[in-house]
Amino acid sequence: MIRDLIIYGDERLQQKSSFVEKVDKEILDLIEDMFETMYKANGVGLAAVQIGILKRLIVISVPDFDSEEDNEKPDFKLALINPEIIWHGEEKEILEEGCLSLPEIRDEVARYKNIKVKYIDTNGEEKILEANDYIAKVLQHEIDHINGITFIDRLESYQKRRLKRELKELRNSPKHSYSV
Repeated sequence: MIRDLIIYGDERLQQKSSFVEKVDKEILDLIEDMFETMYKANGVGLAAVQIGILKRLIVISVPDFDSEEDNEKPDFKLALINPEIIWHGEEKEILEEGCLSLPEIRDEVARYKNIKVKYIDTNGEEKILEANDYIAKVLQHEIDHINGITFIDRLESYQKRRLKRELKELRNSPKHSYSV
């Protein structure tokens, strides 16, 4: 089922999400809804909070840009329950980011190039994922969401000033969700 996305200005985006206590049918159904919603909105990642559910749950589906066969580019698709970054390298990379909860707003954000994430998979097993480059960036962005942080919070003050008008319009919008 496709869910409505909440947008910047909705106070839930600034709240820390609670831990998922058990992986049950409700959580697995939520994961399916999140993937459907993310694909419909043409996103590569989605946190449960972005559909108004304050649970530490994210999904990502990143195209394989390095695939040698142009016609077959499989996605790196994963649901992560209670994810947490347990290590990051020193090197950062600055890339442009956008967010489904901040429609039409994009800016450059510095993120670690290499990270390790501890999480629980859909079978309830604890895993550790080593991620690099774009996948690492997407994971950091989504994990920020479950910690009440948007990519706007990662911007330099001059970047925030440049986006001030657009952010004010989103924040003051009477409608804090939209259907995809």
